[in-house]
Amino acid sequence: MRTTLNLDETLLDKARRLSGLREKTAVLHAGLEALIAQQSAHRLASLGGSQRTLRPIRRRRPRRARVRGR
Repeated sequence: MRTTLNLDETLLDKARRLSGLREKTAVLHAGLEALIAQQSAHRLASLGGSQRTLRPIRRRRPRRARVRGR
């Protein structure tokens, strides 16, 4: 998709230097992917075990009895 954007040239140049990408399109794609990954991780972290109705997951192996003296 083609679109016209007004970009801060200094910001774009800094992103190009840091990423090693030469094409503006590649820099924008990488930036969008990074933003999506960051926001997805943030949303997942914000859930943080907040669903109280979940039951604990059963273990595949039974727990071993603890041996005294160890």
